[in-house]
Amino acid sequence: MKGKYKAIIALLLVIILLLLTLTMTIANWLPTLAGIWLPQGTRIALEASPKFKRGAIIVPDLRYLAGDCVLATIKDASLSHPQRWRIHLDTLNLNVDCLSKIPLDQSGPAAPRSLAEWQSLLPESLITIDKVNITPFQQFSGALRLTLSPQQQSIHYAGASLSVDAQLNGPLLELQKLKVQAIAGMEPLELAGQITLPPLTDSLPEEGHLETKLRIPQEPELVDVALGWKAEEGALTVTKPGAAEPLVTLPWTVSDKIFEVNGGQWFWPYTGVPLRGGIALRVDNWKQGFENAVVSGRMNVVTQGLAGKANAVLNIGPGKLSLEDSALPVQLTGEAKQNGMVFYAVLPGEISGAIADPKLLFRPGALLRSRGRVIDSIDVDEIRWPLAGVSVSQQGVDGRLQAIVRAHENETGNFVLHLDGKADNFLPDAGLWRWKYWGNGEFTPMQARWDVRGYGEWRDSVIELTSLSTGFDKLEYGSMLVSEPRLKLDKPLHWQRDETAPSFDGAFTLNAGKTTFSGGSTLPPSALTFSVSGVDPSSFQYKGDLHAGDIGPVRVNGRWDGERLRGNAWWPQQVLTVFQPLIPDDWKMVLKDGTLYSQIAFSAAPGQGFEAGGHGVVKNGSVWMPDNQINGVDFVLPFRFGDSTWQLGTDGPVTLRIAEIKNQFTTTNITADLEGWYPWSDAQPLILSNVNVDILGGKMRVQQLRLPQRDAALLRLENISSSELITAVNPKQFTMSGRVNGALPLWLNHPQWIIKDGWLMNPGPLTLRLDKDMADAIVENNIAAGVAVNWLRYMEISHSWTHINLDNLGVLTLQANVQGISQVEGKRNAVRLNYSHQENLFTLWRSLRFGDNLQTWLEQHTALPDVRCQTRDKACEETQ
Repeated sequence: MKGKYKAIIALLLVIILLLLTLTMTIANWLPTLAGIWLPQGTRIALEASPKFKRGAIIVPDLRYLAGDCVLATIKDASLSHPQRWRIHLDTLNLNVDCLSKIPLDQSGPAAPRSLAEWQSLLPESLITIDKVNITPFQQFSGALRLTLSPQQQSIHYAGASLSVDAQLNGPLLELQKLKVQAIAGMEPLELAGQITLPPLTDSLPEEGHLETKLRIPQEPELVDVALGWKAEEGALTVTKPGAAEPLVTLPWTVSDKIFEVNGGQWFWPYTGVPLRGGIALRVDNWKQGFENAVVSGRMNVVTQGLAGKANAVLNIGPGKLSLEDSALPVQLTGEAKQNGMVFYAVLPGEISGAIADPKLLFRPGALLRSRGRVIDSIDVDEIRWPLAGVSVSQQGVDGRLQAIVRAHENETGNFVLHLDGKADNFLPDAGLWRWKYWGNGEFTPMQARWDVRGYGEWRDSVIELTSLSTGFDKLEYGSMLVSEPRLKLDKPLHWQRDETAPSFDGAFTLNAGKTTFSGGSTLPPSALTFSVSGVDPSSFQYKGDLHAGDIGPVRVNGRWDGERLRGNAWWPQQVLTVFQPLIPDDWKMVLKDGTLYSQIAFSAAPGQGFEAGGHGVVKNGSVWMPDNQINGVDFVLPFRFGDSTWQLGTDGPVTLRIAEIKNQFTTTNITADLEGWYPWSDAQPLILSNVNVDILGGKMRVQQLRLPQRDAALLRLENISSSELITAVNPKQFTMSGRVNGALPLWLNHPQWIIKDGWLMNPGPLTLRLDKDMADAIVENNIAAGVAVNWLRYMEISHSWTHINLDNLGVLTLQANVQGISQVEGKRNAVRLNYSHQENLFTLWRSLRFGDNLQTWLEQHTALPDVRCQTRDKACEETQ
């Protein structure tokens, strides 16, 4: 009875081990474990005697040992037989490492050899295990349910990383579902299909063909997997549905001592750049298990980028893969090309540790290098990754991690960056990686050199930049020179990547020394302080203040959502006098009064560029200069900017209002409105309107100026006082009184004219009086001209008409007709004066020698009236 009890327990344990270790060394261990009697070198130990309770046998604790290693432990097992055998286990602990302790080829003399014999021995039974723990594969723990009969066997296994549903009918295994989460963070692998098992459990069949489907994360459809063999040759193929080229083709041969793959090919189109290559693998003593098998092989990968094709080779072994202590040398040598980058590798290493938890250690001389073009404008001269002493395992990367980058940008200059750190079992969001970084370079467009340095770490799910300092020795561009701008961390940049409570925050300060301009303007030392707060670098809010001496603060806040930068800037009301340092001393301009405030909203995104909109307001501004004063300036600028275009005047036009301008003469009530686009076009013009100036006792106005200009803009002069003009210019040689009207058609883009067909006329009487000393001098120096000048010493002009043209070279042409009455020594004489005058207005404006010019003109062009015209007779005729 005792022998039968032991046989039943052993049989159940063998079935459990068979189903749970189906994928592990089935050809080596199944004949030994499948005996009715336990294999030699193994034994069962009971901590307490079995008990009978309610028709069931209760086994509180049972251990199955291979040598001194506990292969399996059963907790709270019960055996009953209401209608069929029922076995329930609360917990089954399996230690896979103990399989190596079971002697090889030590099965009992009466052990069945065929699958059919095994199935015929199975009773009608149900086995349930609430929790199966597998060491060292704890991630594959789960619950097991087995339904057994001689005709059919079914298995249901459910765990977090492994789930199985399968049925075995005779030699046909129908795998309904096999789902394995092999690597955390990747999609699980799924397997489904039918397999015909060999009749004998200790050998492969002479001929066979297996087909199934497999799910890989990169492919939405199941891929086809086929395994076929005849005698000692076979092939494994993996094919993407509808593809002409298989993903994997592995032709193999097998003998009693050697398993070999020779001429294998693989193709992987899922990395953006298709990869392909060959595989060769040899396993000596393959029937002796992992511990005694010797593995060697070779695998190559061929890549192609803009720089051409490249080949890298992975050499494996000779060495061993072990359940406990592997020792397999590997070395990757060669190069790979992707787009414009070329990678060079010499990576000797060794795989050690248990096959369930391997470790790759890079040996001395391991170095990965790269060069090429990252993007169109940046060329990498060399990147170096020394890897000697670095180890990689399931726990992460351990060792010193370094990188050196030397590169240049065709327009901005060269730079060098260094990264040096220490990893401690580091994986993304697990373990610890501390680093420091430093570097320097050139910024050619602004004739500057820059540097950067700092520290940081990645601890579990937290990335923290603890120190940052970067800046330029100067920034020089055009007329601007910025002294020593530098960005520093005020508060460590902290990124918590935990999905349940992510956060991202930090604070910065950008300091700059004095900014000077070639014209003499100076911006005081400035500081921009800002902070960021949000979820991650692709979603955060920011706010800050900008100061430059007494200028500011300009307050900025906004957000970044990973695609678009949005923000608002406020400039609170501030007196204009703070901008005095921006005005060069040689301008001799003093800001006396006024205030400024503004508000802007902006947005920036790839494909959109920079867009902004807002308004700025200047109120009651006042500027004093040695020769003039500008008082009562009110300026409102509403605008939008986008696609390199300014829209001026959105809710209303840009308005300029100036109360007065004091210089040689005073102008008051100056108004101007501006509305439209810049740069302008026919579809989007820029329009200047409502231009009005009270000047010289009259008005000057421009009704409208449209750009691009189609018609002349008409500048109108209304009731301009000539006496106020003379008083302002203050020529000592003559005086004039009376008013003048006029119209000057203005052109800004005419190929020849600035003013074309303009005119001036007097709506009322004008009076001209020559200075006595000037007139006497003309009479004394030129007797002929002196006679005529005597008639012009005092003249009342009743009618005048002046035709004016001004070309874009500054040449002013006047054609005038003047009619009036001259009064000399109590006598009145009618005078008609026709003349033409040409002068460069730009030169005249610089000289402003009105008196001397008039005297010269009078000497050259004055003509005497007819002597008969001594009375006020209207019939009197004048001659020129």
